[in-house]
Amino acid sequence: MPRLKVLLTVTTYPLPSRSYDELVCTAGILEDGSWIRIYPMPLSFLREQKINGNVQVTKYTWVELNLRRRADSDFRPESHSPIDYEFKDLEILEHLDPKNFWAKRKECCLRNVYTNLTKLIEDSKAPQNKSLATFKPAKILDFIIEKDDREWKDSWKAKFIQYQLNFDNPEETILRNIPDKMPYRFSYKFIDDEGRQSTLMIEDWEIVQLYRNSLRDSESKSEIEACEKVRRKYFDTFIAKHDVYFFLGSQWEMHNRRFKNPFVIIGVFYPLKDLKNEGQLLLW
Repeated sequence: MPRLKVLLTVTTYPLPSRSYDELVCTAGILEDGSWIRIYPMPLSFLREQKINGNVQVTKYTWVELNLRRRADSDFRPESHSPIDYEFKDLEILEHLDPKNFWAKRKECCLRNVYTNLTKLIEDSKAPQNKSLATFKPAKILDFIIEKDDREWKDSWKAKFIQYQLNFDNPEETILRNIPDKMPYRFSYKFIDDEGRQSTLMIEDWEIVQLYRNSLRDSESKSEIEACEKVRRKYFDTFIAKHDVYFFLGSQWEMHNRRFKNPFVIIGVFYPLKDLKNEGQLLLW
């Protein structure tokens, strides 16, 4: 039951829970550059932490807390659970700012980078069972938007039911507000350093929030317009102005059943390109 220092880098799409409004899987980097997965973690916890006296998201913030391996329920070596689910043992440390083209973030997140998807998939097999990695695509070919189910599955919807005592009717259950389900799936099509072409779904919470904010701010409330704003950022802008890496994570069921490729994109790492220095290099 070690106490570990973790740089939080990923928050995946939240799922309903009986105990909390929404639960997320969070991943991060340890001081030695290796990956760690923390589950469960309430989404509200990640939204409400005070950093330098201000309420901020905890992405790219060092934290320290007590964790234990989930070896009894998860064979993936990176998977851990908090010892204290109220996080009273948590200490918020340094937040890494994006200055100098994300220099501090790159120093932590790019220490071990895969460029070959076949190699990563081989490492995901026993006995190594690697389930988290930083990956650099050789080229991003497309950004794909697909319609998805608009309603939660009944089994997940049931988890929003909170059993509380109703003094007027003790047998009544109180249904919490059910957040809207994301009605679209976003994916990247890309090739690796050997030309292997793949399409992987993006499960990062950041892209979901971008879609929802774009829909909220749209005068017409057009889903098509919101999707187009997501595409412009994640494809047009990122390719033109950013150096894009993927944070890849395996889905437990796919990994456990030994799918050919158990990975999805759980986060996108996108420091701005240093176009000035790149231009100088080209001149030389």
